[in-house]
Amino acid sequence: MDNDSLTARILEIVPDAQLEENKQFLTFLVPAANLHDLALKLKSSPELAFDFLFCVSGVDYGKQLAVVYHLNSTQHKHALVIKVKTDDRANPNFDTVCDIWRTAEFHERETYDMFGIRFNNHPDLRRIFLEEDWKGYPLRKDYVDEVNIVEF
Repeated sequence: MDNDSLTARILEIVPDAQLEENKQFLTFLVPAANLHDLALKLKSSPELAFDFLFCVSGVDYGKQLAVVYHLNSTQHKHALVIKVKTDDRANPNFDTVCDIWRTAEFHERETYDMFGIRFNNHPDLRRIFLEEDWKGYPLRKDYVDEVNIVEF
């Protein structure tokens, strides 16, 4: 399936999705409410078959927090990036996709640990690198560590 066909199929599933400029990957910004349903269809639809989630990243854009999902279809050899964003810096949360791609379980834990983004229905959402009593989220742009003098 070429990028034009993929674009048409994704817009059929999520009409509110926005195609973003990206030279390496076909990239869509989707409303957070559509994330889980889209992810399920991306994996289970035979013509899409996105069976490999190879990266989940948190991003702090300053006013917004986001999660970026990189997907591949090992069967069809096509790739896709899905992004979700939130303006809610105090309580950022998105639906988990670890019930669809098992590898997301650890990626989402890392995103929670470093950015404070929670994943609804995650089976084991707890810090993965930092101690449980660590204050704050080190990869956020507004993070300040008075003890270790780390500022962004």
